[in-house]
Amino acid sequence: MRKPIRIAGAAGLSALMLLAVGCGGPGNGKAAPGPSEAVTPAKPLPMKATPRQATWTDSDDKAHPLRITPTRLARGSDSDLSHIRLDDDLKGKVPYYLTFSYTNTGKKTVKNLSPERNFSVTGADGQPAQPVSLFQSNPLATSSGLPPECREGGASQLAAGATAALCQIYMLPKGQPPATVSYKDDGGDTLIWKVGEGGAEGGASDGILPAGKPADGVTEDTDKRPVSLRITPKSVRAGSIADLGRFDLNADQKKMVPYYVTMQYRNSGKYDLLPSMSDGVTLQTAAGQTVQKMVLIDIGGPGVSQCPEAVPDKMVKPNGVVTECSIHLLPKGDAPTAVIFNGEGEGSHQVTWRASVAGK
Repeated sequence: MRKPIRIAGAAGLSALMLLAVGCGGPGNGKAAPGPSEAVTPAKPLPMKATPRQATWTDSDDKAHPLRITPTRLARGSDSDLSHIRLDDDLKGKVPYYLTFSYTNTGKKTVKNLSPERNFSVTGADGQPAQPVSLFQSNPLATSSGLPPECREGGASQLAAGATAALCQIYMLPKGQPPATVSYKDDGGDTLIWKVGEGGAEGGASDGILPAGKPADGVTEDTDKRPVSLRITPKSVRAGSIADLGRFDLNADQKKMVPYYVTMQYRNSGKYDLLPSMSDGVTLQTAAGQTVQKMVLIDIGGPGVSQCPEAVPDKMVKPNGVVTECSIHLLPKGDAPTAVIFNGEGEGSHQVTWRASVAGK
């Protein structure tokens, strides 16, 4: 029987760590670290603990005001989790401990609180960290097995004016330090806290190209033959939702901000290409979201003047060049951190650039 200690992380959580604590627990036979054992202190990362007003919506769709404050993000070590049986996809990753406080700023008691579900930690490559849950396998064990750096358990019920603190664990690949902490506010916006210099901890991130640096990619022609490309990101610009006023947007889309990603493609292969390479462009955001290109139906229309689909709008012959622009909708408060091109066909691969938003 599994006795839950604490569930931490977002809805749809897939990462699970199984504790082997106390006598008779499964795993590698190691007990949870006791209070007298030497523990390597976690390394706190620079982060300004700015309180932000947020909204929590309960199961009855009633909104409650909260004040959210991430107070500490610390880098752990592999030894912290040596007594835990990790899922295969977590092995070799680095644990980070996010501690935050939340205060009920409303006038009524709030029940069934779980604000941790709205938090994300995003790596320097724009990919979200993997939150984890801990479950205890031995019901007789007395130790929680949680690292000493991450034992704030939070509270699911808060009286008016009361405050609680909670810590949860996130896992990131080595070489991809955290860049942001974010909270997806139930009021619609995204709250962002920058970590350090936005990912400068430990130096440059692995596999992330500087904004605007040309790189090689692969796509395929209409006959599914591979065609090599030379790709140069030109700009990432914030627009206005009024730019899309001609199109039928839903209520949620009308609250968002369009970002225009302009890329130049040189056909360095042997076959003609249809100018549709922007279909493989996505944005990674500070909140850890992957945002696909918008598809706007505008047959024969003028399109969006701030973001022309293809210039020139004709087949791209070998050694020819085309500039394409794609539109991506982000919630207010969120921002692009990386531009990704996903190729197609044999030999294709993903290319990632750091996003530098014009005017910011």
